[in-house]
Amino acid sequence: MRKTSIAILAALGVCLWLQAQEPSEKVSLAIAHRIRDEAFGRNSKVMDTAFWITDRYGPRLTGSPQVKEAAEWAVKKMTEWGLVNAKLEPWGGGDTFGRGWECTRLAAMMKSPEFQPLIAYAQPWSPGTNGDVTGEAVLATITNAEEMNEWKGKLKGKIVLTAPAHELEPPTEPLFVRLTDAELAEAETAPDPTSGNPSALPLGFFRGPAPQGGARGGRGAGGRGAAGRGAAGGRGAQQQFRTQLNKFYKEEGVIAVMSPGSQEGGTVAVQSAGSANPSQEPPPPSVVVAAEHYNRIVRLLEHEIPVTLELDIQTRFTEPADSFNITAEIPGSNPNAGLVMLGGHFDSWASATGATDNAAGSAVAMEAVRILKALNLPMARTVRIALWTGEEEGLLGSRAYVKEHFADPATMQTKPEHARLSGYFNLDNGSGKIRGVYMQDNDQMRPIFQAWLAPFKDLGADTLTIRNTGSTDHVSFDAVGLPAFQFIQDPLDYGSRTHHTNMDVYDELRPNDLEQASAIMAWFVYNTASRGEMLPRKPMPKPGAGRGGRGGRG
Repeated sequence: MRKTSIAILAALGVCLWLQAQEPSEKVSLAIAHRIRDEAFGRNSKVMDTAFWITDRYGPRLTGSPQVKEAAEWAVKKMTEWGLVNAKLEPWGGGDTFGRGWECTRLAAMMKSPEFQPLIAYAQPWSPGTNGDVTGEAVLATITNAEEMNEWKGKLKGKIVLTAPAHELEPPTEPLFVRLTDAELAEAETAPDPTSGNPSALPLGFFRGPAPQGGARGGRGAGGRGAAGRGAAGGRGAQQQFRTQLNKFYKEEGVIAVMSPGSQEGGTVAVQSAGSANPSQEPPPPSVVVAAEHYNRIVRLLEHEIPVTLELDIQTRFTEPADSFNITAEIPGSNPNAGLVMLGGHFDSWASATGATDNAAGSAVAMEAVRILKALNLPMARTVRIALWTGEEEGLLGSRAYVKEHFADPATMQTKPEHARLSGYFNLDNGSGKIRGVYMQDNDQMRPIFQAWLAPFKDLGADTLTIRNTGSTDHVSFDAVGLPAFQFIQDPLDYGSRTHHTNMDVYDELRPNDLEQASAIMAWFVYNTASRGEMLPRKPMPKPGAGRGGRGGRG
């Protein structure tokens, strides 16, 4: 009897504490329990979904046949789960992203002075070699027009190495990490308003090497000289130089170009060699080679020992077609109550199956709507899932969607749905479990999110940071004044090993972490969809003010 009374008082205390966070915020622990029960163990479908997206259909380069096949599977699967209006929704206002591309074969080897197979990957939108080709390797680091002139007439029939040997430093920190209590506590501390970047994350919040740059970050790991290695100026100047260098290579009769990977241990980050736009100058056949293998070739050349390389690159271009996002809905009980959205990007790079970037987020979002539909939870607002393409090339799919459905960030002229969206929740930082939420400088969310996280504190999620995070699709919504949030996740080996690399595969997904993330995302969406009030908003940005935000981890 006494134990029962204590249990009742403890439960009552939890309920009172939850409600004390915000008087209007009433959470149902019974529904939280049902969501958890459906998300874990034998009921979970998140890893099965991830298998189909990755092992069966990946990689999913935007515009490729694989991304469309995977998207059609996702539409079919969500329809089977009972969602409505599941479809591929075109974006771009009738314009296409560009040509699709896939690599169908690649063989790379050093033939002399000794045979060695090379760990190598074709760069997206690189043409093939039109069969097996053999050529002498030459190191030609070209960063400006003057250096082009120095190499004029010297590269015909050569396979060009575009950079010096990539010096590899041994790792000084663990490659697989989880956030510590100290790091999470530091993230909760308000930023110094006098610092140059007051919304930035505290130094060291993500331990281990930072994820490689790219379309969103600027450095372009695995990118070659044609992408503007060392070229002066901004992004436009780099693009102009890349076009100029590609033309130079073709006029000189270069067989292929080869660039070093930027990581050690055979991990190779691979991004585009050229543009998907068929009107732009195509690159020569282009590969990225594991740094250890590349460095051996460079050392041989530096010792004046000739190196012969053999390549067979077969790629296939597909004609431009409609670019698309994937959307589906669970209708709300009140057509006038508005909607809540969740999602992540569905596209990936092409050297692996895009598991942690970002089949993980897509599978979690799909699992969240499956949970909500399976439990048939009462929700006034419509729940809409959106899985984006074109994210890796600059948030293209979500930006186009926001412009069409909600508002144009250049003018801030809103569409009718702008007033109807309560919030958007995004997952795109790898396979790690959710540890909390970035509040995106919206202090009004603190008591709400505190109440929502409380039932999941025992699963490691209880951190709120006022700071921003960028480089993924919630930025497109935030840019037009809509409440949009990315979850804080454990880094695991996302930055050190899998991000944009050949190791971004199904084996790097963590089932328990993804089940936890699915439960929390479903819970946040449920509370947003059933909450009496819309989520509070920040002031509307000024026209043109919200068009940035692409920096950060990505």
